Amino acid sequence: MTDRRLWTYKEIAAHIRVQPDTVRSYRKHGLLPAPDHVEGGKPYWYADTIRAWVASRPGNRGRRLD
Repeated sequence: MTDRRLWTYKEIAAHIRVQPDTVRSYRKHGLLPAPDHVEGGKPYWYADTIRAWVASRPGNRGRRLD
């Protein structure tokens, strides 16, 4: 099943249990995937995009953070 909900920095931060500013920093340093959608200058990512990114992060070892 495909999850096409769009997430903001806040939803991503809650998913990986960090502060939204940390997620912004990840993007600034090229550690976050490119946004799937930008509206009004605000980036959004599909939930599936972020879940795939989390699964591939170094040190994750396939751990799921749901």
